[in-house]
Order: sequence, then structure tokens, then C-alpha cells
Amino acid sequence: MTYQEILEAYNFRGISVAITGGAGVLCGELACTLAECGASVAILDKRPDGSERWRDRLEQSQSPYFVEYCDALDKESVDRAFDRVTSEFGKLDCLINGAGGNSPKATTAPELSFFDLPAEALRFVFDLNLLGTILPSQAAGRMMAERGEGIILNISSMNAFRPLTRIPAYSAAKAGVSNFTQWLAVHMAQEYSPTIRVNAVAPGFFLTEQNRFLLIDSESEKLTARGQAIIDHTPARRFGEPSDLIGAVLWLLSPASSFVTGVVLPIDGGFQAFSGV
Repeated sequence: MTYQEILEAYNFRGISVAITGGAGVLCGELACTLAECGASVAILDKRPDGSERWRDRLEQSQSPYFVEYCDALDKESVDRAFDRVTSEFGKLDCLINGAGGNSPKATTAPELSFFDLPAEALRFVFDLNLLGTILPSQAAGRMMAERGEGIILNISSMNAFRPLTRIPAYSAAKAGVSNFTQWLAVHMAQEYSPTIRVNAVAPGFFLTEQNRFLLIDSESEKLTARGQAIIDHTPARRFGEPSDLIGAVLWLLSPASSFVTGVVLPIDGGFQAFSGV
């Protein structure tokens, strides 16, 4: 690729992107960056008011965007949200499946053993991460199959590679997301079009609203023992920042990665590479 071709690959003008969980900390940063790169962005979230924190950046980008209620676990809600995407933008080029998270009720603790984790809490985490990825992929995938092109990007986790203590449901669900990513990449390419690509990023330890209670003591604002153990095991010596996802996401959504599909890309500050010694 020439220098000009590389620049053009990251010009997203005329490209429409839908992001589930788009009002959250990580996906909100992605939404803003994509808008700043010229993309038309649909922020789909069960808590759409959370997008207010991103309003100024989105407005300053001068790119088309809208915020829409979307429950990633409700097929009718998903279909309505994606209908609006095509109504507003005329087409859907890219989907980022960002809806997901963990629950304290599905997390083991001294006062809550694995044997007593409530089935409803486990089911919530499974559904939110796995079904919440599959249902939007059905809606977006159908549109992409009709056009013969498109990109789906899932959000997996380093827990899919190496399960962590205390969060069995989240680790298992994200492993399912990674497996589904590979399955869908093959299915869409073989059954519909080889120019439909499906990949995932696997963030390491990023401070989010869902995991803060595990990593930061709410009273002292210092690292918990678990948080310190993570930093000690991360060669980069810090938690990830939302902006650390940008390079990989832009690459996977751009023509620069046109021969990349079915991969799960770690973004973890070296956590997976470090054996502990």
C-alpha cells in the first residue's frame, strides 16, 4: 500500500457503524473516534442517556450520529434499532458488539461460594455477553448478507484465553464469544460473501463500571489485592485506557485488514505473554 492508500484506508467517510453498548466507557470512546474519522455512528444502548458524556466530542466531529435505545437481549428491540440504522444512514457497513459485562452476583467472594452462585445471576452474565453478541449479529449479518459485504467486530476478553478466579460465568461467556467469532467468520464467508469479515478484540484489564468493584477499594481508592496482582502480572504496569483499543479497532474495521477474519486479537499490555517469573 502507498502512503496515500494507507491514509485513505482509515478515512471512514461514507461508512456507517452501529455500536451496541455504545454509551459505555470503552465503546463510547470508539464511537467518538470513529465519528472523528468521518464515520456515521449509531450508538445503541439500553441506557442511552449514558451517551451524554460523549455529546461534545460527537457534535464537534460534525459526522452524522444518533443514539437509540437497544436491549441486546430483546430481538424485537434489536430489530427496531437496526431498522433505524438503515433508515438514517441507508446501509450498515460495520457492527461493533460492545454490549456485555459481569455482575457481582455472579462473582465468588468469601460470603458467596461458587456452589451458591444464583442461577439467575449466572444466566444474566451468559446471556448479556453471548446472546447479546449473537442477536445483533443476526440483525446486522442479514443486512450484510444481502449486500455481500460488511464487518462485524466482537468484544471478547483475555478471560477467554486464560480464565480468572472468581468470575466463572464471565470467563465462560467470553470464551463463547471468541468461539462464536470464529464460527461466524467462516459461516458468513462460505455461505454469503468472502468480503464479509468477523473478528474480535480481547481487552485485558481496563477499568470499567462493571469491574471497578473488584480492582479498586471503594473507601481507600487504592488497588485491591486482586488489582495489585493484575498490575504485577502486566508488563505494561498499568490498566488499559479506552484509547488503547482504538488502533486495533480502526485496523480491523478498515480495508487495511481485508485479509483478516476469524481472529481474536489480544490488547492486554503483555498479560498473556508473562508467565509470572
